[in-house]
Amino acid sequence: MRFTLGIALNPLDQLIELARTAEECGYSAIALPDSIFYSEQVAAAYPYTKDGSRFWGADTPWADPLVAAAAMGAATTRIRFYTQVLKLGPRNPVLLARQVGSVAVLTGNRFGLGVGLGWTPEEFEWCGAPFTDKGARADESIEVLRLILGGGMVAYDGRHFRFDKLQMSPAPTAPVPIYVGGHTDAALRRAARTGDGWTSAMMRFDKLRATIARLAELRAEYGREATPFEVQAVCVDRFGLDGYRQQAEIGVTDAIVVPWLLYGAGFDATLAEKKDGLRRFADDVIAAL
Repeated sequence: MRFTLGIALNPLDQLIELARTAEECGYSAIALPDSIFYSEQVAAAYPYTKDGSRFWGADTPWADPLVAAAAMGAATTRIRFYTQVLKLGPRNPVLLARQVGSVAVLTGNRFGLGVGLGWTPEEFEWCGAPFTDKGARADESIEVLRLILGGGMVAYDGRHFRFDKLQMSPAPTAPVPIYVGGHTDAALRRAARTGDGWTSAMMRFDKLRATIARLAELRAEYGREATPFEVQAVCVDRFGLDGYRQQAEIGVTDAIVVPWLLYGAGFDATLAEKKDGLRRFADDVIAAL
């Protein structure tokens, strides 16, 4: 099992040092959150809390995840970065391909793209994208991204996106993995059918186990059971050596963790306290597994 540091809700001036410390301690990756803006009112409920409310506010710090990956990549040499997850729906996939390809090249193929549809109509509409038919648009966006990032002169003629022959250079020298997020059956099918892996939001262990089993069924249905597949999990009720061993046993390949929370420090902790949490977790868990 690998361990990824989740950096959501942290002040931006701490990110570089957190990335450096995570690399020194043996973490495999940094998980980069995405929020385009905070609208005062939203027309939809947030899907990952019981009451549909957002657990962040207008002043919560966010960085564009691709910019953050480039900045942290320049300060490190080995650790990887992936979005967890980037909202695909509000973004144009051609422009996104340019950005993703640049980050992949500049970090030496240390970047993976975790994607979700996006949940708030405002982010779609105010960025110029329709909120309707978002699942089909996401499927085409993934096709467009893989096509352009593969290099060479390419064209695409879909229902939602179309372009004549174009090329973006330089192309990444290795494929950019695409991880698909979401807990609905449609999202799980998209992950099983098109993804290099699936990435979860916050889940309890029993639900996570059932979801991973469902993904295995769907991958077999699509004839992809032998294809390498990552399972990136945020499990909220299994911790410590035994807990992470249990996660590995059900198929989690990458546990996304915020170590200082396990040692009594909050999101508002000092940088020194967070770095101490990173090191303690590395000693207590990563080195022991």
